[in-house]
Amino acid sequence: MSAHRLLLYTLSAVSGGAVDDREMVDALEQLDTQGSQSWIALRLSDGQAVLFRSGEIPVLDSGMLQEVDPTHIASRIEQADSGAHLLLIAGRFETRNGPHFLESAYDISSVFDARRSQEDMYRKAFAAVVVLGAAVSWLLSLWLTRPLQRLSAVTRKIASGDLTCRAAVGGKDEIGKLALDFNDMTDRLEDNISQLKDTMQRQEAFMGYFAHELKTPMTSIIGYADLLRSHELSPKDRREAANYVFSEGRRLELLSLKLLDLIVLKKRNLVLVPMSVRHIVAEVVRLLKPVIVKSGITVRHQCDDGLCLLEPDLFKSLLINLTDNARKALDNGGQILIESRTLPDGCVIRVADNGKGIPASELERITDAFYRVDKSRSRAQGGAGLGLSLCSEIVALHSGTMSFDSVIGKGTIVTVELRGGKVQ
Repeated sequence: MSAHRLLLYTLSAVSGGAVDDREMVDALEQLDTQGSQSWIALRLSDGQAVLFRSGEIPVLDSGMLQEVDPTHIASRIEQADSGAHLLLIAGRFETRNGPHFLESAYDISSVFDARRSQEDMYRKAFAAVVVLGAAVSWLLSLWLTRPLQRLSAVTRKIASGDLTCRAAVGGKDEIGKLALDFNDMTDRLEDNISQLKDTMQRQEAFMGYFAHELKTPMTSIIGYADLLRSHELSPKDRREAANYVFSEGRRLELLSLKLLDLIVLKKRNLVLVPMSVRHIVAEVVRLLKPVIVKSGITVRHQCDDGLCLLEPDLFKSLLINLTDNARKALDNGGQILIESRTLPDGCVIRVADNGKGIPASELERITDAFYRVDKSRSRAQGGAGLGLSLCSEIVALHSGTMSFDSVIGKGTIVTVELRGGKVQ
């Protein structure tokens, strides 16, 4: 556009020197050989008479020529039949022979070629970026989801029953925290299932022991009852059979009462009252004295004066069971010592004997229901294996603990701490 304006100024200056059209044509021929136009043309004001034409130039329409005035030039872009893009410019200047129109054309195909090349380059770059972005996104998503895939695989293994499987913790991000939480949950689940299995095994053992305990006395009762019913017996034999029925029935009664105590203790809200431990111990010793003296056993008790928050009946049952167990541990005579000491928030009771003792491998299970260290001796002495289980429940209800210290051949010491609270 600037070059065309410069050319207009040049022709206007030439025409100002009162030259004719021929001289202007000569000037254009010289400019044409030096300029950068593809072609150039000079027309008269009617727009039809062409004074000069350099090459084939399209004729501008009258509408475009009407836009041209001494201060304004018109332009447009056209594409030639050869495919070249041309910038057409028309300008007007005044001469003594009237206004003239100067038209020129510039080949700007290089601009379009550059744009086309840039567009092709952009498309290729865009396609490369899309492919590269897709590959990076896929790799990134694979890297991000791999821990989740591993966690999902661990979940399927655990669901299939493998509770030992754990998720790998690969970092401190959210997925790493999720893996830690998942492992913690699995640990707790494994512990709960292990406890559940142990509880089920204990329940199965409980039912087995209970059925066995019922079977033996019931068999004896039915057998002797049938003997009394179907045979004529001598008074001595009839009395002996009746004694068997009575003793086995009594054993069943004691078994059912102890089982009932175990069930009731689990559902009972205790009311603890201040009691003298020394008085209760003395009462229990008097109660058991006939059986103990008959076995040739000596019982001593040493208790200080003081009050402790207790449930009297349950505490008495605790002492009876511990003392009776100590009696059963003594073969031919022996000694049992009962001691008590008052604490600020409870009391400590120790029941010691110099019997045969308990193996260390048995100590952890002796408080299980129906568990007996010496099965045959306990059954012969009327035991059902519920005494220490009942004692354990009573101690727990008094917020206390019970421990065993035993040496084979030297005896056993049972220490009970009851923490019922401070006596006001």
